Amino acid sequence: MALACAVVFALLTWQVAAHGPLRTLDERAGRALAASALPGPLAEFFADLGNTVVALPLLLAAAGWAYWRGRRPDGAAAPRGWLPPLAAMVTLAVLPALVVPLKLWLDRPGPARMTGVHDGFYPSGHAATAAVAYGLTALLLIRARRRPGTAAGPAVAGPAWAAALLNVCVGVGLVRQGYHWPLDVLASWCLSGVLLALWCAVCDRRPAARP
Repeated sequence: MALACAVVFALLTWQVAAHGPLRTLDERAGRALAASALPGPLAEFFADLGNTVVALPLLLAAAGWAYWRGRRPDGAAAPRGWLPPLAAMVTLAVLPALVVPLKLWLDRPGPARMTGVHDGFYPSGHAATAAVAYGLTALLLIRARRRPGTAAGPAVAGPAWAAALLNVCVGVGLVRQGYHWPLDVLASWCLSGVLLALWCAVCDRRPAARP
């Protein structure tokens, strides 16, 4: 998944940087969605869910619950039980270090509503924050609720579907309110997919056996 997300992200970035035809279609679609009949207050509500002040507390709560859930019956911490929560917080912390330089490098102007505010709207920081924070929250809940060696049931897969739906709503809200173009959001999802895949690789890695 990480490789596919990275390839798509690179292609989107190339189109935006080179003012390719996909960028023209993107801006046309963005203006159409911004002028649609989708209720503005509802779109604003979902767009605000990409703020760190909303996403960070939720991720902190999920990390704390996952750590507590992973403790053994005797109260001792499970082996490497600290790794998934800690890795989740580090992943969200390093996200701005990836998004901000890309914004400064591409310096893409935003929709008409954002004219004169600042440039550098690609990729969307709000969409990336939501994708990483809510995606990690779902993964932490799934890991904490799933028993080793069992398949993922509806109750376990529920957080993943909820996170996906929530991120779609955040992305639509950002475009509808004229804060970002659609490709800004899509690129953030691809970048976040790489980070989530790396988190899974780190947390699923088995510790080296001791001699």
